[in-house]
Amino acid sequence: MGHTGTDTDVVIAGAGPTGLMLACELRLAGADVIVVERLAERSGESRAGGIHSRTLEVLDQRGVLERFLDEGQLQPVGHFSGLYLDFDESESRHPYPLMILQSAIERLLEEWAAELGVRVRRGCEVSGIGQDATGVSVEVTGAREASATLRARYLVGCDGGRSTVRRLAGIGFPGTEATMTALIGDVELPDLPEDYVWVRRTPAGDYSAIAFEPGWHRVITSEFDRVADREESVTFERLQESLVRVAGTDFGMRNPRWVSRFNDAARQADRYRKGRVLLAGDAAHIHFPAGGQGLNMGVQDAVNLGWKLGSVVGGRAPESLLDTYHAERHPVGERVLHNTRAQSALVRPGPQTDALREVFGSLMVFDEVNQYLRHLLTALDIRYPVDGDHPLTGRRVPDADLKGPDGVTRVHELLHSARPVLLDLTGGAGTAAAAAGWAGRLDVVEARGEDDTWIVPALGEIPAPAALLIRPDGHVAWAAEDGTAPDTGGLQTALETWFGPALAG
Repeated sequence: MGHTGTDTDVVIAGAGPTGLMLACELRLAGADVIVVERLAERSGESRAGGIHSRTLEVLDQRGVLERFLDEGQLQPVGHFSGLYLDFDESESRHPYPLMILQSAIERLLEEWAAELGVRVRRGCEVSGIGQDATGVSVEVTGAREASATLRARYLVGCDGGRSTVRRLAGIGFPGTEATMTALIGDVELPDLPEDYVWVRRTPAGDYSAIAFEPGWHRVITSEFDRVADREESVTFERLQESLVRVAGTDFGMRNPRWVSRFNDAARQADRYRKGRVLLAGDAAHIHFPAGGQGLNMGVQDAVNLGWKLGSVVGGRAPESLLDTYHAERHPVGERVLHNTRAQSALVRPGPQTDALREVFGSLMVFDEVNQYLRHLLTALDIRYPVDGDHPLTGRRVPDADLKGPDGVTRVHELLHSARPVLLDLTGGAGTAAAAAGWAGRLDVVEARGEDDTWIVPALGEIPAPAALLIRPDGHVAWAAEDGTAPDTGGLQTALETWFGPALAG
């Protein structure tokens, strides 16, 4: 386990989707984990309401996707700031977003975490941290237990936009201030017209009502002429009054289950790692929740970090591997902050914005524009800065159909154990011998591809590769073209870069 003299390998602050996903990834990598959560019980608050394509693929890679599909509803269309977007079924096996409430996502992730042996301590929170050369001491306080100190190799703050871990670590959080106020709640709306769809803009702001469950609507109102004080109370009456101001009616709103507030403040941690303290999810980035990207980005942060941190605490890779987490994920966060600022601007009331939306909407009929905006939301086009000339290098691996000695399978099914995969698609690439020094640290698979070409988002069709080295997060670390001798030296460099030095002998 590698945590002698400590309580655990990793302490995670926060049991939201990011923290729970990270805990699962770390357990799959063989690390011991304790999650501390301020709330004594799951809140049941719905908050985020969707999972995009890349996150669906990530869950598929781990073999747990069906649990989420069973509780959600696929949505065949999407939007960018309320303007319709089309999805492309050729780009992913899961092209459409899944409408599912965050409360259900958290419950399903916590159930999976329990199966994997994750320890979750509720009713306590991080109140102090101290780092040294061998670990981090995490002071924990809470109503359920006296103050205690946990000793871990690393601490990861997944504790939200007001992250205590980020503050205690002294990590900067620069960005832009709020310029508007939005209220959100799950309510009954008996008088809502049956033909209501998407966002409606009015001279006073905008509003939306989305039915996630029979009889219930997620209502959001946005008002751009005021910024609520941080300490201002959030009540059902305030939501009701806001909807009347924006829509002219409250549609008979009643029986609230949950009410909250957000704004368009956009901030990002200036570093995702400071020594033995790392940040993920909202602790690392906050933004206007346009297009449902926040939860998805947090889960993908966790999947990028989990196998790397697990390899380091397990002694399989050097600590420098953790620096690639910031290098790969910080630019993704910047991109999301950028596009959500744009979406916030596009929903503001007024004739100038009306004209801008009309022009913007007319451009979205062009396939290239629709594709560009679709990829901003789905994250299927993300390419990490990974060395290599092959067009797949750094990108997420397509979920191609395969024929192997055990029958028909898919590329993403090879990643259920969250281990690296060396996939030989020609039977004669000679890659297995080159990877002998890493035996036991990766799965070597020989199979035949069903197709001569693969579809890659943002690239289109490319020739199917001869061989691939796939990281546990599903991104390609090395690839060889068919019809050419594989660069086994490049393969060994990639193996050492991502999975540590070869074993002697």
